[in-house]
Amino acid sequence: MLAIEIFSVSFFAAMILNGITLLFGCIGETITEKAGHLNLGIPGIMYMGGIGAILGAFIYEANATNFNGFLAILCAVFFSVLLSALGGGIYAVLTVSLRANQNVTGLALTTFGMGLANFLGGSLGKLAQGGSGVFVSVKRTSDAFTFFIPWLSERTGLFGELFFNSRYGFLTYIALILAVLVHFFFKKTRVGLNLKAVGENPQASDAAGINVTKYKYVAIMVGSIIAGLGGCYFVMNYLKGVWQHGALGDAGWLAVALVIFSLWRPLRSIWGALLFGALTVAYNYLHASTSQQEILKMLPYLVTIIVLIVTSLNKRREDQPPGSLGLHYFREER
Repeated sequence: MLAIEIFSVSFFAAMILNGITLLFGCIGETITEKAGHLNLGIPGIMYMGGIGAILGAFIYEANATNFNGFLAILCAVFFSVLLSALGGGIYAVLTVSLRANQNVTGLALTTFGMGLANFLGGSLGKLAQGGSGVFVSVKRTSDAFTFFIPWLSERTGLFGELFFNSRYGFLTYIALILAVLVHFFFKKTRVGLNLKAVGENPQASDAAGINVTKYKYVAIMVGSIIAGLGGCYFVMNYLKGVWQHGALGDAGWLAVALVIFSLWRPLRSIWGALLFGALTVAYNYLHASTSQQEILKMLPYLVTIIVLIVTSLNKRREDQPPGSLGLHYFREER
C-alpha cells in the first residue's frame, strides 16, 4: 500500500506542483544573490505574487460579461507581477540606495508581504461572500491556467499522465525553460558574466566600468518578479484558484533553502526542486503519526544543512556563495 501511494500519479503530480513553485522562487532568489544581495523577503514576495494573481483574476471575473481565459490569465499575471515588483522595489531601495541591513530588511518584507496578502485575501473573501467569507475563489481563471493540449495526456499513456498532467498548466514548462535560460545567461552572456562579477567583487566591477547600482536594481527586480510568479503558480495550479489565510505556507523559505541546496546553479535547482517537492508532500502519502509527519516536513531543511556543512568543508570556490553576498557596496571606499 505504501509503495503504491508513493509511486502513484497523484503523488508525482503533487511533487511537480510543489516543486515548480519552489523552482520559481529559487530562480528569483538565485538571480538576486548573484548580484550580492541576500533577499530573505522572498517568502513575502511570493505571497504578494500569489494574492496579486487572485486580485487580478477576481477583478476580471467580477467585471467581465463574457469570460475570456486569455484575458483572465493576463489580468492575474499582471497584478502578480505588479505586487511582486512592488516588493522587490521596496527591498532594492532600502538595501541598495539606503544601504539598510539586508537580513533585517528581508525579514521585515516577508512579514509585510504575508500580512498584506492575508489582509487582501480576507477582504476579497468578504466581498465575494457578503461579509462573512474566509476564502476567495477564482476557479474559472484557475481552469484557464491549467489549459492543456488533451492529446498530450490522453494519447501517451502513463508518460502523458506523469509529464503532461492537466493540472500542471503552461507555467510549469515556462519554469523549466527559465531555469535553462538563466543557466546559459550566467555562463554565456556578457550581461550575465557582468552580474556575477558584481556579486563577487563590486569594487573591481565598478573600476572596470560596470554600473554596479544598475545591475543590482535590475537583478533584484527581475528576481522578485520571477519569485512572485511562483506564488501565482501555487494559488492557480495547486490551490485551484482558492485563497485562504496563510495559503502558501512555508514555500518561500523552502525556495531560499533550495538556492543553497542547488549551490546557486539554476540547472541543479530543477532536480533539487523536484526532490524538495517530493519531500514536502510525502507525509500526505505515508501513513505516519503526527510527530513523524513533522519530521518529514523538516527533511528539506536538514538536507540543506548537510549540503552547507559539506560545501564549507571542501572549500571548492565554485560551490561557495557570491563573494559579496550580504555586504553593502560603498563606492566612496573603492
